Amino acid sequence: MGRGSYGCSVVGSLLLLLLLVCLGSAVAQKASTWKTLSGGPPLVIAKGGFSGLFPDSSDFAYGSAPGAALWCDVQLTKDGAGICLPDINMNNCTGISSFDPKGIKTYNVNGVPVKGWFPMDYKSADLLQQVFLKQPILSRTDKFDGLAIVPVEDVLSKYKTPAVWLNVQHDSFYSQFNLNMRSYILSVSKQFAVDYISSPEVNFLNSLLGRVSKKTKLVFRFLDEQTVEPSTNQTYGSLLKNLTFIKTIASGVLVPKHYILPVTKDNYLQPHTSVVDDAHKAGLEIYAADFANDFSFSYNYSYDPLAEYLSFIDNGAFSIDGVLTDFPITSSEAIGCFTNLNNSKIDHGKPLVISHNGASGDYPDCTDLAYQKAVADGADVIDCPVQVTKDGIPICMSSIDLGDVTTVANSQFSSQTSVIKDIKASPGVYSFNLTWDDISKNLKPKISNPMSTYKLYRNPRNMNAGNFMRLSDFLDFAKGKDLSGIMISIEHAAFMAQNLGFGVVDAVTKALDDSGYSKQTTQQVMIQSTNSSVLVKFKQQTKYNLVYMIEENVRDAAPSSIADIKKFADAVSVNTMSVYPVTQKFLTNQTNSLVQSLQSAGLPVYVYVLMNEFVSQPWDFFSDATQQINAYVKRPGGGVDGVITDFPATAHRYKLNSCMNMGNNTPGFMFPAQPGGLIENMPGPVQPPAIAPLPPLTESDVAEPPLPAVNSNAKAPASSRAAAIRVRADVSVLVTFMLCLCASLMI
Repeated sequence: MGRGSYGCSVVGSLLLLLLLVCLGSAVAQKASTWKTLSGGPPLVIAKGGFSGLFPDSSDFAYGSAPGAALWCDVQLTKDGAGICLPDINMNNCTGISSFDPKGIKTYNVNGVPVKGWFPMDYKSADLLQQVFLKQPILSRTDKFDGLAIVPVEDVLSKYKTPAVWLNVQHDSFYSQFNLNMRSYILSVSKQFAVDYISSPEVNFLNSLLGRVSKKTKLVFRFLDEQTVEPSTNQTYGSLLKNLTFIKTIASGVLVPKHYILPVTKDNYLQPHTSVVDDAHKAGLEIYAADFANDFSFSYNYSYDPLAEYLSFIDNGAFSIDGVLTDFPITSSEAIGCFTNLNNSKIDHGKPLVISHNGASGDYPDCTDLAYQKAVADGADVIDCPVQVTKDGIPICMSSIDLGDVTTVANSQFSSQTSVIKDIKASPGVYSFNLTWDDISKNLKPKISNPMSTYKLYRNPRNMNAGNFMRLSDFLDFAKGKDLSGIMISIEHAAFMAQNLGFGVVDAVTKALDDSGYSKQTTQQVMIQSTNSSVLVKFKQQTKYNLVYMIEENVRDAAPSSIADIKKFADAVSVNTMSVYPVTQKFLTNQTNSLVQSLQSAGLPVYVYVLMNEFVSQPWDFFSDATQQINAYVKRPGGGVDGVITDFPATAHRYKLNSCMNMGNNTPGFMFPAQPGGLIENMPGPVQPPAIAPLPPLTESDVAEPPLPAVNSNAKAPASSRAAAIRVRADVSVLVTFMLCLCASLMI
């Protein structure tokens, strides 16, 4: 089977796309609530279809966005046929270089020399039959490369869509090759209903006036402010100041999103401009371009694409009339389910939102600012992972190694490293190496960047913001806050007892007693640990809610292991892989029943750790953190009871969405992901390898010996610097002894 025939045969089934059938129900919100020009909901325009997942302008991409307007960048072939391609340089989006290795040329495109392969150099039959599409953005999956190029006429007739939008980017360029874009567009307009036609060229739009259907909307597309429009020889920035002129040739404008919400050079939002109001006052609809879930983010959005859409359509001041996006699912859910939530008092209760080191996606882990943000963002439970200092003070710190979460590497303590194999194989400066004063007065917090391998960094302006907190500070802060509870996480308890002489269970219990938590009932106290021995001891001494964290990737739990867990725990935390197994960033169709087994035994299940960065998510979640949460909560067979997340705001907003309990009326874009759905729609040769079935959790995985007694004679392991001092002292004594011995012999 050829690569082109693969695309045609698989697309025909549309098995993958069942969950998207109701995309168009995003218009459910009452029209009177919108600040668009028409008063209706904004239009979702799928750029080249669902191009965030599939190759832009492919059959798969167009077939995956049935409720959105379908956007086609019209290009012309040598014989005057129209095709949809996102770029006039075909090398960026097709395999043209393999078809015609020597066909590379350089043309002047709008005053800029462009080297590549161009559609007007090839006949349509060759392009449609022998050249195939590829994903032009390297950070996206290439597993669907090889789909055929789509003729413009197919987009106008083949797909279920509320509208088709033809974008003509290079009319004046094509005219140099005796190709008449105007004649082509008028021809297809007579055969098919064309809902929107856009162009950045004034003369082209002007040439269509009175010649296309009155139902066809002409839209002037603005390019970057400094770029010169070829018809008028004015910059687009200058034309923006003359919208009354634009109104004479168009009914709307399409602008880059930064025209509306500009960003600074370091990628932070600035106040919105007056562009939307100016356009509406001129009687022009205004659409915004450049939306994607996986790039072009301001740090203000915390890697949450839904938050960005809402800032353009539901900010209280204005709403744009439509969004041009690579990810129509996310914009549809924003419009259909997440607007007007600011004044909503509806909280659907599920999932329980548990912070992971506070709002650590926005501030350094476990700092006062991270906890303040978590509370403000609507976390139900805030957490404190407990470590201990050299002077025996329990502190909230996400890692026992200060190098992970503080600026110790650049401090006077940087040389105080040691290798402690019971903790980690590499050297570290540990919390128990320094006193509380050493840490709080000489070190700064350091924001976590778990996706730094992919050059994705968290809020740089907050890189070292905030103050460290003792456990007692954390407990005092949490009291009186609008929280359902707190979670205290404990690891390395046996090591602390044997090697530091520190009983962490007793210390935490005392801190809770001193803060009054043992007597108050307004906030639940949760104790979490991967060590059953820790929870067993807490169960013997307290009545707190105990959470067993399963570190292993498991598919289920043996009845005997669940029976053991029930003896010491009230709930269980499981990692994301144990709920949705993943191979090469795709959900597999492997059946995991861990959640159902635990819930059937009366154990609530929390999943960890959810992050907003798209690289942390399988492709099946469409680079959308809200889709990820939805998949875990609405999981067929039983959703999780809570999520442990670096970004509590995203999870809290999910709990408020208006599509939560719609039953059979739930729009398709709020259906949970179907494991294996994407893999099944790939040709066999490029499917990722199947992973071996995950093992079940067994009784031996759970059972542990009791915590050792606290060794009152223990001393903290010495750092390498201290050890070196001792070695130097020992050598000095030996040298002195030898000198004395030699002197006595000489005498």
